[in-house]
Amino acid sequence: MNLLKNTSFFILFIYSNFIISQNMKDGFQLLETGKFDKAEIFFKNTLKDYPNNKTANLCYGRAVGLNGNAPKAIVIFTKLLKEYPNDLEIELNYSESLLWAKQFKKAKIYYTTLVAKNPTNFAALLGFANTFSNLKEYKDALTYVNKTLEVSPKNPNAMISKKYIRLGYANEYVQNQNYKVAISLLDENLVDFPNDKETLLNKINIYLQTKETENATKLYKQIATNPKDSLLALNGLALVSHISEKDKTALEISKAALAKSKIVKDSTLTKKTLERYTQALIWNRKFKDAEFKIKNLITEYGEENWILSLRATLGIYRSDFKKTIADYKQILEKDSLSFDGNLGSTNAYFANGEIKKAYKGVFKTLSIFKNQKDATSFLKKLNTNYTPYIEEKVSYTFDNGDNVAYSSNTKITFPVSTNLSFSANYEYRKTENTISKHKAKSNNISLDLQYQLHPKITLNAKTGISKANSFNNDYSQLLAEIFFKTKPIKLQDLEIGYKREVQNFNADLVDKEIASNNYILNYNLSTNFKLGWFTQYLYTTQTDKNERNLLFTSLYYNFLSKPAFKGGLNFQHITFKNQVPTVYFSPEKFNAVEVFIDISKNDKKLFYGLNAATGYQYIEEQPKQSTYRIQAKLGYNISERLLANIYGNRSNIASATASGFTFTEVGFVLKWYLTKKPVFKVN
Repeated sequence: MNLLKNTSFFILFIYSNFIISQNMKDGFQLLETGKFDKAEIFFKNTLKDYPNNKTANLCYGRAVGLNGNAPKAIVIFTKLLKEYPNDLEIELNYSESLLWAKQFKKAKIYYTTLVAKNPTNFAALLGFANTFSNLKEYKDALTYVNKTLEVSPKNPNAMISKKYIRLGYANEYVQNQNYKVAISLLDENLVDFPNDKETLLNKINIYLQTKETENATKLYKQIATNPKDSLLALNGLALVSHISEKDKTALEISKAALAKSKIVKDSTLTKKTLERYTQALIWNRKFKDAEFKIKNLITEYGEENWILSLRATLGIYRSDFKKTIADYKQILEKDSLSFDGNLGSTNAYFANGEIKKAYKGVFKTLSIFKNQKDATSFLKKLNTNYTPYIEEKVSYTFDNGDNVAYSSNTKITFPVSTNLSFSANYEYRKTENTISKHKAKSNNISLDLQYQLHPKITLNAKTGISKANSFNNDYSQLLAEIFFKTKPIKLQDLEIGYKREVQNFNADLVDKEIASNNYILNYNLSTNFKLGWFTQYLYTTQTDKNERNLLFTSLYYNFLSKPAFKGGLNFQHITFKNQVPTVYFSPEKFNAVEVFIDISKNDKKLFYGLNAATGYQYIEEQPKQSTYRIQAKLGYNISERLLANIYGNRSNIASATASGFTFTEVGFVLKWYLTKKPVFKVN
């Protein structure tokens, strides 16, 4: 009788679970198809009829957690664990719920025990791998995902996890600028997932950072296998052209992408294409077209952050830094973690002379985007401006008046804050006339101060002593200098100053003990259409009772930005109150007109500059004379803290020397940063 009763109960139990299972079939399907909201309702209703059914409770917990309420799912699974201790199925669901709740450290502890007890369980191993991945412990993540694949070779879920683990691991190496290892990890992904777009885009990102534009171009072309990806590739190729300093090509590609976007009709890609096209307009300095496009975008989409970023970029190019800063502030109000907003505003503050805000901005950027290459490069550049350094310059000068000179200048600069910097200078010059055998030497010692009174106003002051010894005369003279450098209006620079110096070009001039008091005005006007105008006026009084007026003006055009290449027309006018031609070049009237070119570039290692000019000079009533001058330098960054360059100057312009002779100078400059970063605290 008891056997029959127990048997009947067992049969009834099996039958009832079968009926529940059949009833839950629809719920299982909802879970499998990702309809978690409907699955949650389904299993909640099921539990009203079968409150103690383990499977229903498990499925309900999963539905709740996957529907976005991970804390509630944890509570459900914790309760189940108390009811069914050491139940592997519940343990696996509980550990997974910790991942849903992003409690990765707690999950790591739990999975450690779970995997130790179940070393060949697929779900436990995969969960452990994903836990390590979320903690960015990618080495262990790879170890455990490989163990997972030993249990279930080529399992799709495990393979997908391995793909993203490699992507995360590669990104970590990119942050540390170890691009070689990052590329190798991505290449492993491409073995398992040939032509995987995410992996290819990650490789492209590395090539863009390292400026390997040919490799980036190849991969963009590899991605372009359908209309949408072709449009994505065109946008990328426009950026590649910009990095390659081919901005005209970038604009042409962007125009093609813009036309294609009207056919593809993908809203996200259309925005990206409009963004790239507007950037290309800015790169090509088509500022009015870019401004018009940005206004249209605001009308169509509103002031979205990507459009505000475009307007801010346009402001940077136009040197309209206040408007740029305002746009970046607006971006950060909407998204405090925006990379464009954080680093963009940092650049704008720096350009606007607000150095403390620039430091604050770059530190914030790096706190959000650890080791980000552009941000670390900017910080390095910023630190270089305020790092103590010593500079040594030695030169040899000779002219066709038989004068030779040897000179050395040592300068130590020590910034004590972003506003204040001190420099100590020592200059030694020895000169001789090889015909008359007249010799002289001078020793100049001075102390400089540079103080930023305001983001737009800087004070430069200098005081020192010049001690000279010549064939007839020994003396000391005061050296002094004070300048105010300002930016009164955007694209304009104004300098007003005074400078006292001693004439020491050759031995005869040193012997005469002539000190000059120069009152100087410098003004430069830049424009957004590549034209510029520089003017300098000097009024000089000398201790020999002579006076000089000098006007120099230059109209120039910026042909290229990389390398910097400009050219133009110079005019110079000089008058002297007294004519003392036997002592120094001092015409009653002097004019010079010349055309010039100026080229310069500063690469990571090599830098160079060339300035050349030719024209005519008019000395009083004499016939015009042809002139030339050339200045060249070639330098090398030996390390991040040490750089050197050689230079040479040659000119036959009469005003170029106190004597009016053709002269040549060659020299060597060595600059060494004494520390790795500023000595004062910047935060």
